[in-house]
Amino acid sequence: MASTGGNARVKGIFQVLKDFKAFIAKGNVMDLAVAVIIGAAFSAIVKSLTDEIIMPVVGALFGGADFSRYFILLDVPEGYEGPMDDYAALQEAGAAMIGYGSFLTAVINFLILAFIVFLLVRYAKKVMAEFEEKEEAAPAGPSEIDLLKEIRDELRAARPDYAPEKGPMG
Repeated sequence: MASTGGNARVKGIFQVLKDFKAFIAKGNVMDLAVAVIIGAAFSAIVKSLTDEIIMPVVGALFGGADFSRYFILLDVPEGYEGPMDDYAALQEAGAAMIGYGSFLTAVINFLILAFIVFLLVRYAKKVMAEFEEKEEAAPAGPSEIDLLKEIRDELRAARPDYAPEKGPMG
């Protein structure tokens, strides 16, 4: 009896794996996986753009190039001896802080990503609308029935002695 239960479990596991394989092989799942990978790579590009190009310009305009330095210190942990203006050191020490500079950088990252996604969706809608217009504008050819009638008429013209009552071979 124990071997039957174990056999059923093995069959169940194989069925789950088979179902999972069928699920993964679907086009939408593969497209989603590709989109996630591309999105992660694109996010790294946007982060670099924000950190290395945009934020230094914004920081220069507002009096500082490093926005991570902008924070509000709420509480210093006991025994902390480091600098009071070093966000990374205070964060590592466990100080209670509001890091509005880092938050501002994250908001700018989000706005850049959202704008780029907006442009991509806008472009995709425009392209799809053009394809729909081309499909609608394409002249409709004769239907299958019209073609068959045309072939029949051509065959009749080629064999004037054809009489349907005599059968297909005339």
